[in-house]
Amino acid sequence: MSTPNTVRLLLVGLGNLGRRFCDLLVQKGPEVEARYGLRLVLVGAADSRGWAYDPAGLDPARVAALKEAGGSVADIPGVGRPARPAAELIAQAEADLLCEASPVNLRQGAEPGLTHIRMALDRGMHVATPNKGPLVLAYRELHDRAARRGVQLRFDGTVAGGLPALYIGQRDLRGATVHRIEAVPNLCTGYVLELLAEGLSWEEAQARARAEGVLEADPSFDLDGWDAAAKLVILVNGVMGYPARLEEVERTGITGLGGAEVVAARQEGRVYKLLATADRLPDEAVSMRVAPVPLPGDHFLARLGRKQMGVIYHTDIYGTIMAAIDEPTPLPSAATMLRDILDIYTNAHV
Repeated sequence: MSTPNTVRLLLVGLGNLGRRFCDLLVQKGPEVEARYGLRLVLVGAADSRGWAYDPAGLDPARVAALKEAGGSVADIPGVGRPARPAAELIAQAEADLLCEASPVNLRQGAEPGLTHIRMALDRGMHVATPNKGPLVLAYRELHDRAARRGVQLRFDGTVAGGLPALYIGQRDLRGATVHRIEAVPNLCTGYVLELLAEGLSWEEAQARARAEGVLEADPSFDLDGWDAAAKLVILVNGVMGYPARLEEVERTGITGLGGAEVVAARQEGRVYKLLATADRLPDEAVSMRVAPVPLPGDHFLARLGRKQMGVIYHTDIYGTIMAAIDEPTPLPSAATMLRDILDIYTNAHV
């Protein structure tokens, strides 16, 4: 048997996705080594309280357990560095790839994720990230940086969780012109709208969504349509090849929608979804819109459940492609980083 190729990983961000990614390294590591010839070694990890670095490898199970218990990787004896920024780790560590899973921050220039990705690319590291902020604000710049350094940037987890929406659009539809995209890429709004349709009040629906871990303490990013708009911008850049910007998206969230409207639509056989659409115009520009829409009950996206997301591609030569995912936990979103790593190092879909 050939010697496995060792891939030294840095992981920045140890929230829901980062912790689960550590679990995946433990769970799937032996299979990845046996099947793909890759030994994935976590050499560095960072959270909001500091970082840890060990060239021989950190134990991902220990990292996940520390975070689950409310601790920090900076607490690991000998290799932990409390109160030090993740950028310092990226600047110093010897690694092959950065997994950037810090929180999305569109309000403050996509930082610190944008800086992390720039630094890693400039140092010659590949990057796999589910952090949509940097791709929304600097899509072309980051791709140009990666090309200049001869490294790869993968971001399949930025759109619709674990659904390979970007892979389908960019690879499986090669040779086609995608003239329309329809998507329900935000799980939170789908969940809330389903509860409203069942007759719950806005307050009850939001409380239930929070209790389920679906809705953040500040729900505006999801409910006001910013998350769906950001994902649409990435889809349009990646699949349609149009340099879309967030300010070009005509955006309406679901907060202006009355519960009675949602219930009445359901009684008439229609289902409200926060729909993201992109239409290619005759001049090769793209019109983009995010808004709550009462879809006919037989529409593919209307049939999505409360923890499901989906996308439809309308093409010139491949017909209409529809795909959906059921994502009851954040595990599929975390797994996109593994998928991206395998894509970078194997360039194969097995």
